[in-house]
Amino acid sequence: MDQSIHPPRQLAGSLRAPSDRSMTVRGVLLGSLADGVCRVEEYLDSDDTRAAINIMRQLGIVIEQREQTLTLHGRGLRGLTPARDTLYCDSSGTTMRLLAGLLAGQSFGSILDGSAQLRRRPMRRVTEPLARMGARITDTAGCAPLRIEPAALRGIAYTLPIASAQIKSALLLAALYAEGDTRIEEPVVTRDHTERLMAAMGVPIARHTTDASSQSPLNRQSSIVNHVTPPSRALQPVDLRVPADFSSAAFFLVAGCAHPQARLRLTDVGLNPTRTGLLDALRDMGAQIETEARAPDAGNEPAGNLTISSAALRGVTVGGEQVARMIDEFPVFAVAATQAQGTTVVRDAEELRVKESNRIDGLVEELRKMGARIEATPDGFIVEGPTRLRGAVVDGRGDHRMAMALAVAALVADGETVITGAECVSKTYPGFFNDLAALCPEAVA
Repeated sequence: MDQSIHPPRQLAGSLRAPSDRSMTVRGVLLGSLADGVCRVEEYLDSDDTRAAINIMRQLGIVIEQREQTLTLHGRGLRGLTPARDTLYCDSSGTTMRLLAGLLAGQSFGSILDGSAQLRRRPMRRVTEPLARMGARITDTAGCAPLRIEPAALRGIAYTLPIASAQIKSALLLAALYAEGDTRIEEPVVTRDHTERLMAAMGVPIARHTTDASSQSPLNRQSSIVNHVTPPSRALQPVDLRVPADFSSAAFFLVAGCAHPQARLRLTDVGLNPTRTGLLDALRDMGAQIETEARAPDAGNEPAGNLTISSAALRGVTVGGEQVARMIDEFPVFAVAATQAQGTTVVRDAEELRVKESNRIDGLVEELRKMGARIEATPDGFIVEGPTRLRGAVVDGRGDHRMAMALAVAALVADGETVITGAECVSKTYPGFFNDLAALCPEAVA
């Protein structure tokens, strides 16, 4: 599908972005392991979440879907049943990696597979630590398909070589089936939806920060340690209300900052501090963003409303621990950087090269078509701004975040922009172009 975008005279209004994908997938997986009925309210209905729902149904879980609520009839930690067929994860790396941990300790075998895109993503970073726990799991040249055989797991102490919430969550799920405690140390904080939901369901899980005072001032950096004890009783059912996905709201967050005539209100946005690195980066750039917080729900997830107004942005440098807290937002952050005065530098973000697409080289190539002054580095990119972008024919590259970021760039470009392959937004935000049209009908042809 090709999508045409024209720059609107103004950008104004209010919307609620789609519900959080990460929380929906975790709610489906952990809710299936509860001893009783769990509800996931305001869940996201997208390609990725449908993959997780379909797989848990294959594993014997009854899941009812009514309006915006999933009702999961959990069967306990040991209640899953073998699937007759391969478990197809579509293009969802989150679903595949988390399921690898959940299924590693089952009494039956499974095969996890996915789309051609997912088959290109690295999986050994998950299979290797699971094998240390005793899992019998094999990958295919470091990628999917993954074949899992029954195994008895044991708790381990493991330090993540890279910051990854997916790897951490896979090990946390495997720890539910392990003999003895599991200790997972991550170099910087990553999204903690799994830990919050597990704690709400009664799993003995503790987090603490290591002492970095003995390190030199230049290298001083604390790490986060997650300590899990296998639960001695069944997981308690909880009702989880899923807020709007910060990563989806991010496109309108940047649009509101970068467009010269904008004022937007984004409602019920997830404001988990492990996810809001972009918010911090934009404020450092001079963005005008007001936050109205609300109390956390049963899953202990903070949320609130954001009001964004046009602002004169300035270049910044982003790196270190902040990268993990905004890893999904760099495509649209690059668009903000094109409109900022001065130089913006992103470093320590080499993980962007192994996402749904190579987001570093892809961003550079596509934004240059629109006149952006951007260059790739091994672990990020450098942008010189501000730049008056121009409309062009650009390629979404089969990457939902790339396509939506290019749409935001089109809002501040001169003339028409055509995004080819725009249907890929359905992975996380099926109604993106409809929401954009609701805010500014003149923008969407």
